[in-house]
Amino acid sequence: MSTESYDRTTIRLHWATAFLVCWQWGEAHLIDLVSAGGTPGRRAMVGLHVLGGLALVAVLLARLAWRHRGGTRLGYAAGWEGVAARLGHVALYALLAAVLGYGLWLEWVRGDNLFGLLQVPSFDAGNRALRRAAAGWHEFLANALLILAGLHALVALAHHFIRRDGVLRRMLPGLR
Repeated sequence: MSTESYDRTTIRLHWATAFLVCWQWGEAHLIDLVSAGGTPGRRAMVGLHVLGGLALVAVLLARLAWRHRGGTRLGYAAGWEGVAARLGHVALYALLAAVLGYGLWLEWVRGDNLFGLLQVPSFDAGNRALRRAAAGWHEFLANALLILAGLHALVALAHHFIRRDGVLRRMLPGLR
């Protein structure tokens, strides 16, 4: 059983990322349920989604900086499981960065007025094909990220309930 644990900052940033990813994905689907195009309710939801995305950018940058500057790094298992875990983590970071990058690009392509406080200029206001493509890639990558994050969670639960090896406990606050 592993007795190693991540530091509190790493744990908090991990769970903040998980919460924001799930929140953003759920909120994006709620936006589609709100009435069409330019209604105030939909614009407010889009504005909240953009703010959530910016918060996620900040958390991702904080995670990367913390990891680079001294956050706890625990080793991977030997063999194929360690390789799979390392590739899974790299894929999670890469997909998260891609989703956020496409989200920022979509915001620029579309242009928006965020709560009447900030006008994001449109890159190409009349180009609906570009807007659809940017939105399509953002959605596709977000769905892929959520699927991979779900698999990540299932593997962590398998370690906890089947293997009972302490891997999940390393990332749980207060259970160290």
